Order: sequence, then C-alpha cells, then structure tokens
Amino acid sequence: MADGGNLVSELYLARAPDAPLFLMPEGATVTTRAALERIGRMAAALAERGVRPGERLSFKLDKSLDAILLAHACFHRGAILHPLNTGYTDPEIGALLADAEPALLVCEDAERDRLAPIAEASGTRIASLSEIRGLADAGAGIVPPVAPPPGPHGAAALLYTSGTTGKPKGALITHANLIENARALATIWQLGPDDVLLHALPVYHAHGLLTSLNTFLAAGGSVLLLPRFDLDAVLPALSQTTVMMGVPTHYARLAAEPTLKQAIGSTFRFAISGSAPLPTELGRRFAAAAGVPIVERYGSTEAAIVAAVPPDRSDRLGWVGWALPGEEIRISAKDGTRTAQGIGILETRGPHVFAGYWRNESATAAAFTEDGWFVTGDIAEIDDDGCVRILGRDKDLIISGGLNVYPAEIEDALLASPGISAAAVFGVPHPDFGEAVVAAVELGPNAILDERRTIADLRTQLAAYKTPKRIVAVDAIPRNTMGKTLKGPLRDTHADLFASTETPSIKT
Repeated sequence: MADGGNLVSELYLARAPDAPLFLMPEGATVTTRAALERIGRMAAALAERGVRPGERLSFKLDKSLDAILLAHACFHRGAILHPLNTGYTDPEIGALLADAEPALLVCEDAERDRLAPIAEASGTRIASLSEIRGLADAGAGIVPPVAPPPGPHGAAALLYTSGTTGKPKGALITHANLIENARALATIWQLGPDDVLLHALPVYHAHGLLTSLNTFLAAGGSVLLLPRFDLDAVLPALSQTTVMMGVPTHYARLAAEPTLKQAIGSTFRFAISGSAPLPTELGRRFAAAAGVPIVERYGSTEAAIVAAVPPDRSDRLGWVGWALPGEEIRISAKDGTRTAQGIGILETRGPHVFAGYWRNESATAAAFTEDGWFVTGDIAEIDDDGCVRILGRDKDLIISGGLNVYPAEIEDALLASPGISAAAVFGVPHPDFGEAVVAAVELGPNAILDERRTIADLRTQLAAYKTPKRIVAVDAIPRNTMGKTLKGPLRDTHADLFASTETPSIKT
C-alpha cells in the first residue's frame, strides 16, 4: 500500500538516516535509521497481536524510548493511538476503554494482572510492553507503513478532553493534523538539525508525546529524553540542549535556582511554555534568572497548536503569538460579528483542526460554526499586529455588575504581589453584582496574606469592578496533571461566600 500521508513516512523519511534522533541520559544515541527499524518491527508485533489499521491501541506506560517507539509503531501500522494518563484510577481506565473500544491495551509488566479484568470487561485484549518487545525482537519482517484514508477514518490519535465540564470527549486527530502542525512549529520556532530538545515531559499527553517530538522530527533535530522533570537532571541537561519545552510549574522551579544562568551555558537558545497559561511575572523572572527568552504557544486538544511566539519576539511576554503558517484565526464578538481584531471567542480553521469527536456527531456539529470554523471556547484578544492574548475560558468569564471581567489580567496582578506564588480568579454568586470576583492564592514560604492590604494595592492597578471582593489563601489550587488550573472546584467550594449578609465583604 502507498505510504503517502503516514506520519512516520512523512517525518522520519525526510530526515538524514544517520542523524541522531534520541539522546539517552546514559549517553547512548539512537539514529533516525535505528528508530525507524525498531518502529517497523514493533508495528509487525502489533500486527501479530491482531491490531488492524483503523483500530484503537490504548497504552498506559511509563515514559521510555520503547513507549515512544510503540506510539510511532501504532501510527506506522495505521492504527489509532489512545494514550492513558498513568495517574488514572482503574474505574477511569475502565470507562475510557469502554468508550474507545480498543483492539489492544499495552501496559507495564507490573500492571498486567491488575488491568486484565478491566480490559476483558470492555472486550479489549491486553499485552505488556515486554511482550511487544519480545515479538519485535523475534520477528523476521517489518510491515510497511499504512497510508491513512482521508477524514476521521484516517485518524492517528484519539485524545480525550479533560472532562472538567462533563464527560470526556474523544477527539480524533489525523496524520495530516500532526504533520502540518509539526512542520509549522519547526518553521515559526526556526528549528533545524543542530537543535536539541530537552524533553522532561510525560508521554501520555499531547504536549510530550505529539507536539514536542513531532516538531523535532520535522525539524531534523534531536531529543534528549529525561525520564521526568527532576531539577538534579534538568539543570545539567540545559548545557547539552538548545531548546526546552515545559509547563509553567517547571519554569517556576528553575527560576528559583540560583545556579540557573550558569547551568544553561552558551548553546541554549530559548524556552517554550505550554499546556497552561504562563503568568507574566513568572515569565519575567525566568528570563531574568536564565538570561534567555521564554515564549508561549497556544493550542487545544482539538486544534493542536494554533498560535506561537517566535524566539526573536520575546518582547510579547503575556501573549501567545501569531497564527501558525497555513492557519486562520478570528474573533467572534458578543454581538455575533466576526473580526480579525478585538476581544471575543477565538475561532480557527486550517489543517491543524481535528476531524471530529469519536462517535459523537452532535458534539462535533456544536464545535464548529456554520462556515466551518472551530470554536475554541477561549476568550482572546487579537491586536492590530495579529498577535493573540488569551484572557480565559468562556466558561470562566466573570460578569460582575454587568461588566466583563477576564481572570488572566487579575491573576497577573496578583502574582506581582509579595508572597503570592500562585493565583486563580473566579466568579461566585453575589446578591448585588450577580457575580463577585474572588481570588484563591497559594502563598510562598513564611508568607502571610493581608487580605485588605492586598485588595487595596490591587485597586491602584485595576478598576473597581475587576478588583477581587475577597482573596482566600488555599494550600493548593486544584490543577490537572499538566498544571492547568481547575476553577470548577474553586467555584463550588466558595459558592456561598456571599450568601449571608453577615459575610465580611471588603469594599473596592
């Protein structure tokens, strides 16, 4: 079968065969040629285990080179990859298997016996990673890559949304989505064969498994694989790499290290932050401590990466950049008008947008406008230069006294306040204003919240309707596994904050 359009064919075969691709912490180097051969053998092992093109392959695996190559073998085989978060509970795994109906679940050896009944209940066969390794090692042949058909039947991955607003939905991501997005990112970030990525992300999430790896495959560069984010390993790795992709929590930890600038050395070019909003103050602190720029990008499960900041535009801290090559963006305002600039819901179309939700035609239809643009659900500002700033989720918009309040602006102001290390702004019911602005904050070591003083300080920077009516200190702001703030639990916990007239409200 022709191999055009398969991610493995398109990205691996465009690279120099003997170029280093994966650099292991112990010093070993895996070339493009060696990785591709291993992928072909693993794809043959999947075929031997009965995985056919178009079927789903679920995996729950710790980060390793073989876990990554298995994912690429799934693409090679024409099957649909369904990664499972290693932190999922057994009931969560069972629910996702029941929905995805995979042909095979691949897991770690130690979990096989425990997960076998869960897989059996959904009609899924199970194999350990060592079983797949054994079949790949013993196999005599390498199956050819399978060309994906167009549309949702040519999906490469099935990625479930976080489910913070209800039941998770499975987004079908095509080979073309992944290929075009990777090439566009390699272009906008000016990446090439001499670049080396510091990879300390997990591989159950699109950031670590798809965006980062595919971009460097497309760029011709190499990837230094670290098992996890660990400061003792990351700091020395900075001098061996040119680029890092991480989440804001990683950069907060690095910015606090007094030896950061010396550790980075002379080859490191810039850092990229994603998966959760980068607080502007943290961006400034990291850039000052590291001596290199940090830039953001913006995307979603359904639309991959939509916009990114080039490395030579680090002056746009707080913004997530310009639409990638080949992609379009626009704003949908409250009055229904759609414009190239302004504030409103961000909509996008192009080769990066997913094929639709798995077995959910109504949700797919609701996700798109009549003229075919994907509705991101994020409130954004696009300026006259076409640069994008994310102001928050549409569901997180606060309407206080009839005025729109965008949490991101207030969170940035709070993070510039002494002693506050993290902040989340949300709305709760209020008898006079409809909704009141409330902030939950995490405090740094030995810090004490002076609520009245902090609110008074914020009032000098923000209009009265934007200034929080209350600020509450919490041990930990709820987040998902990639560090994205979950505001639903905060709204639920503090829903009755203004229910009583005796509740102490601080005037702003």
